Amino acid sequence: MSVLFTPLTLRGVTLPNRVALAPMCQYSAGPGGLPTDWHRVHLGSRAVGGAGLIITEATAVLPEGRISPQDTGLWSGAHVDAWRPITAFVAAQGAVPAVQLAHAGFKASTYRPWAGHRGGVPDAQGGWTPVGPGSEPFLPDYRRPTALDEAGIARLVEAFTVAAERALDAGFQVVEIHAAHGYLLHEFLSPLTNHRTDAYGGDRTGRMRLTLEVARAVRATVGEAVPVLTRISATDWVDGGWTAEDSVVLAGELAGAGVDLIDTSSGGASAGASIPVGPGYQVPLAARIRRDAGVPTGAVGLIVEPEQAEQIVAGGEADLVLLGRELLRDPYWPRRAAAKLGATPGWPNQYTRAF
Repeated sequence: MSVLFTPLTLRGVTLPNRVALAPMCQYSAGPGGLPTDWHRVHLGSRAVGGAGLIITEATAVLPEGRISPQDTGLWSGAHVDAWRPITAFVAAQGAVPAVQLAHAGFKASTYRPWAGHRGGVPDAQGGWTPVGPGSEPFLPDYRRPTALDEAGIARLVEAFTVAAERALDAGFQVVEIHAAHGYLLHEFLSPLTNHRTDAYGGDRTGRMRLTLEVARAVRATVGEAVPVLTRISATDWVDGGWTAEDSVVLAGELAGAGVDLIDTSSGGASAGASIPVGPGYQVPLAARIRRDAGVPTGAVGLIVEPEQAEQIVAGGEADLVLLGRELLRDPYWPRRAAAKLGATPGWPNQYTRAF
């Protein structure tokens, strides 16, 4: 029996298997951050392909929280209406729709990757002034952010709260908080990017404060039955930065705040990080958090082979495997993997003639 293709229950939601579509920006939203037919087909195809959990791209809780002007959002009723047919289709395929709520911080207002330009988007091209823990830009060609004061931080927490409520109204069954990859919550966590001296800076407790406030607020909003995940960068891969030891502590605190699973990624706070990229390179981080913090984890990062994914879950290194680029290459990877591992592929009736 394949462990990868056994159900996983988180609070009141049961995933049909342990394969998830990792959140990946598509940079294809319509005006005002509305999802489009691209998102319906992109996410829907991976649901048809057999992934048990379908997580959207980073979905901004405020307009200025988008990475690019083409990112999706969830800050209005119009966004709720636009997401509903997408979540309905995903759920109809037997998958669980999830949203990653995000704020890009000082990495906001940038060009999408294929724009032919790098750096910050000017106001004249639809850009805006980003915010962050301080006023230093991420890179010299990024826009200089405005440092958040405590009133701005309070508005941010409220924005995550309201977006979580809208997510449920839009049909999402799981909420993930994005606290990784050098975006706003990670910017507050990392000593590389947080040089504040107030209650939201200083020592690790101060730097964790905002992420924990967001987690508590989202948990209180969605109720006890809805799973809440948090994606973190478990290490900055830079001396003097956020470490795996810090992540074990944070994971325990997040669990106490009502988070059910740590989606374990890494990096993003420093352009100069030396990251040992290779097959499954982040799996040991997920395994350590699971072991030392006693919190369920998801593993992500160059997981491509069915046997590799099976061993991660069967060996107790993680509870869930998240696939990104491999599911871009092959939306039907989960069904092919199920067949290879001796589980039931369960192809849709419309496709059974092929087999």
